[in-house]
Amino acid sequence: MEKKTFKDLEREVWLEGTCAGCGACVAVCPADALYFAPGDTLTPRNTGYCKAGTDGILCGACYAVCPRTALARPETLLGEFEEITAAQSTFAVERKQSGGAVTAILMSALEEGLIDAVVTVTEDRWTLKPSSAIITSSEALVHHAGSRYAWWVPLLASLKEAVVTRKCRRIAVVGVPCAVQAAKALRESDNDLLRPFGKAIRLVVGLFCTETFDYARLMEGKLQQEHRIEPWQVRRLDVKGKLDVHLQDDTVVSIPLAELEECVRPGCRVCTDLIAADADISAGAIGSPDGYTTLIIRNETGRGFVDHAVRRGRLATKDEINTQLIERLAGQKAARTP
Repeated sequence: MEKKTFKDLEREVWLEGTCAGCGACVAVCPADALYFAPGDTLTPRNTGYCKAGTDGILCGACYAVCPRTALARPETLLGEFEEITAAQSTFAVERKQSGGAVTAILMSALEEGLIDAVVTVTEDRWTLKPSSAIITSSEALVHHAGSRYAWWVPLLASLKEAVVTRKCRRIAVVGVPCAVQAAKALRESDNDLLRPFGKAIRLVVGLFCTETFDYARLMEGKLQQEHRIEPWQVRRLDVKGKLDVHLQDDTVVSIPLAELEECVRPGCRVCTDLIAADADISAGAIGSPDGYTTLIIRNETGRGFVDHAVRRGRLATKDEINTQLIERLAGQKAARTP
């Protein structure tokens, strides 16, 4: 069967305005021909070269990994899972989001050598500008803890550095549903160009996500210009049916999502997955008591990492989950028409 090329991806996804911006195609392009240009974040750009289109060499890597070539909904509102629990880290995590459970799981895994790298999102603490990063130490992981996933960033673009340059072979990926869908494609693909990436991914942690925001439009536009909020004043951002901006002085500014439409990435509007159904573990603040993280353990891989963190005393869990709230918000997102 003839493989799809960059031109097919451009026609079916980029020009249709459905690109997730996950960065997976940038990571797997063997010719390094795809990239995001500074200031133009809607879709990647092409250098003008394509192995298949230019030289007739079978490739199709960029198309095969894209989560938007075949839009899919979770079969149920919560997806397949083994257990849902509330969890929190047993140690202090500065700037943690909800219970710090994801940090606890990853820290335990790094310390024991279960993983050798975490592909995640970090931020400039002064400007809050996000970037994709590779973390290889528990100290760096704790330092960068906290939610930056309200911002768009081409997270998976860092996989190329992690797998090809640094030769990491036990990687944990932490990302929103579109990145999780691309990670699933990497793990399951029979494309020879994608197999090294798929084999290197040991754990996928998916984060609950309503949508992601363009940094310039939200921070520099809405928050700074309209609400007179400077980046250094923000402690964290929560999206739970509205955007809650938690400030350093413990005040909270709530902004209805209807007022932020122009700040949302266009590709987010076709996503129907709130709960990252294709992850090994899904995590978010919805449905748990204050100070706890909701963990949806989806398979034996996820179970193993959670249990390991509990045994090592890094993670504490309790059964106090409001699944109806999660289902209600998941249902609202699932009702979107791709």
